[in-house]
Amino acid sequence: MAQTDKTKELLTQLEAKYAASGQSLEVHLEGLLHQELTTYWDYIQTDALLNLQIKKTTFPDEMVFIVYHQINELIFKMILWEIEQVAHHQALTPEFFAERLMRVSRYFDLLTNSFNIMTEGMEVAQYLAFRNTLAPASGFQSAQYRKIEFASTELINLIDARFRATIDRNTSYEYALDHLYWQAAGKDHKTGEKSYLLSSFENKYKNEFVAFTEEYNTINLYCRFKTLPESAQKNPVLVEAMRHYDYTVNITWVLAHYNTANKYLNDGKKITESTGGSDWAKYMHPKYQKRIFFPDLWSQDELANWGQDV
Repeated sequence: MAQTDKTKELLTQLEAKYAASGQSLEVHLEGLLHQELTTYWDYIQTDALLNLQIKKTTFPDEMVFIVYHQINELIFKMILWEIEQVAHHQALTPEFFAERLMRVSRYFDLLTNSFNIMTEGMEVAQYLAFRNTLAPASGFQSAQYRKIEFASTELINLIDARFRATIDRNTSYEYALDHLYWQAAGKDHKTGEKSYLLSSFENKYKNEFVAFTEEYNTINLYCRFKTLPESAQKNPVLVEAMRHYDYTVNITWVLAHYNTANKYLNDGKKITESTGGSDWAKYMHPKYQKRIFFPDLWSQDELANWGQDV
């Protein structure tokens, strides 16, 4: 069979590609000859993926809970992938920035809407029965979600408001991490002692978090925005994308999580403690967390009323 011009062009390009790394094109072509054709199930690794759901109880709705949270973690991975592209972009434009931010916001919109699976997709009695087998595990321990926060804003904006005056850019990452807003959910409010929930989380991820926050210290989304030319910082499409992302993550999604917890853990008479032991009713509500990624993009009135009347 005669080679077409396109085939010859591709072979020339392949030869140049492999020659550049000292490789033989013939060897790789022979390998391709013996390679099996790609199937959907092999490419997506469906067999491995569908065998990751391991229930700890006999309650059917535990499967809903497991699959739902695994899907969340996969979406978190997609979010981090998009943020990484902005953070490490060598010639960042407001158009690229805004487009990637809206991708991330759509992922969080999906996460927010998906809470209906939790609120309507499990029987309350089943959930309250199987949740005790999860203790002291908690969604609080999602390392990927913490990384999303670190990659989105300057670390000072994630510090518990009570300690911000003691922290600046010369503060060690270890000290800063010990005073993040979510530390309050894992400490005894009277003694300051860390719970097992928090200490086990830190034992596994603290070194990784220190390295990650150091990497994103000057390339997080907020820093990348502030290093753009002034005209780009006033780009209305980008500003709206930044505000939408901030509000979606720190109010809409957080409130959806809060409302779901409220259905299962508050029967109107007694508020049940979270599996991790935190005071979730106060810790989770956005008006208490006051977590804001891009404070300069909000008015003083908006900042003062963050999370109120929602």
